[in-house]
Amino acid sequence: MDDFSPPGWSPRVEPGMRILVTGASGGLGSALVEMLVGGSDCVIGAHGASKDAEAAAEGRVIPLRRSFESEADCIAVVDQFAGKAGGIDALVVLSGAIHFSGHWLDMPGGDWERDMAVNLNHPFYLARAAMKRMKAQGTGGRMVLTGTESALHGGSAQSFPYAIAKRGTECMVQGLAREGAADGILVNGVRLGCIASVFHHRWHSKTGADLARRADLVPLKRAGAPAEAAALITYLLSGWAGFITGQMIPLTGGDWL
Repeated sequence: MDDFSPPGWSPRVEPGMRILVTGASGGLGSALVEMLVGGSDCVIGAHGASKDAEAAAEGRVIPLRRSFESEADCIAVVDQFAGKAGGIDALVVLSGAIHFSGHWLDMPGGDWERDMAVNLNHPFYLARAAMKRMKAQGTGGRMVLTGTESALHGGSAQSFPYAIAKRGTECMVQGLAREGAADGILVNGVRLGCIASVFHHRWHSKTGADLARRADLVPLKRAGAPAEAAALITYLLSGWAGFITGQMIPLTGGDWL
């Protein structure tokens, strides 16, 4: 068999790669930005990042702080980053939220709509805007979306709407990958399990004891570290992942086995 080594065949992201990360202010987002900046010569658009990140990266991090309320906002963030970076080579969507902490039977309709908007609509608007730009550039691209392992099991009483949106994300990954393949645009997702990030504290109001009990249910008896999730995403952005598209990669510690 011939040795097939395409350009960019590397465990690191391509030098000069222009990567937009939404939801970069959380634990996973911060870990990803730090890993990308420390491991390669790339330009990061960090949506939600602080000026501290920009200073630490010596100007290679472009902070973007626009809130997402509509399709126009999502398009504007993609356009803003592409304008400042001279284009866009990759999109990583980490932004997400849960707006109601009670049982879904009692969930107000407005909270349902907000969950669907943040966790399904906005990722689609971002991905579509990025794909149009990548197609026009003609140089390929990468996209990584985020899902949740619980979406395969119906979610929980508190996360049911979130799980529904994330199950939709899995369909989105497949459809986007099919559309982008001819242009060298690879689209994948990471299906996250119990990850020790601020998401659970912020949106579920979980305590340290709550998270410890949840982690104990994982076969490996711990939660995943944000850096472990960031490493998987970095791999999907790298040259080694050039033959992977349309896939949801689980990172669960064996959860739900």
